Amino acid sequence: MNPTRRRRLVFVALLVLASAIAAALIAMALQRNASYLYTPSGVLKGEAGDHARFRLGGMVAAGSFKRAQGSMEAHFDVDDGDARLPVVYTGILPDLFREKQAVIASGSMKDGVFVADQVLAKHDENYMPKEVADKMAEAHRKHAVPDQPPAGNN
Repeated sequence: MNPTRRRRLVFVALLVLASAIAAALIAMALQRNASYLYTPSGVLKGEAGDHARFRLGGMVAAGSFKRAQGSMEAHFDVDDGDARLPVVYTGILPDLFREKQAVIASGSMKDGVFVADQVLAKHDENYMPKEVADKMAEAHRKHAVPDQPPAGNN
């Protein structure tokens, strides 16, 4: 084999190997940073699985918001119409954060409580993030009681 041809072959092989390693590292980084959205009923059914970090979407339950005395720690429940999940967040909540409003919190579960490190609120009273609305509608469909056939004269 010609030395020039051999060098070219080694160069191409190294280029392909470097590209494969780069693609694998990018895929691992994207997978690790992916944050899936779940509703409270999905989390309680175990759909979140072993995801260390995920997003929780739903409505802030009425009467559930409490702030710890002299602290930045906030406690509230997120409700999807079928289930409620307690959330704790330490920090400044968005200006639009209110009870009975859509919210998406990023974080992880710890001892049955969702510990949020970021909370996002909707931007007006008629808006709910599409992904939250879709997940809540899907959760309602899964929990809906099938229509009963009308009682007939048999």
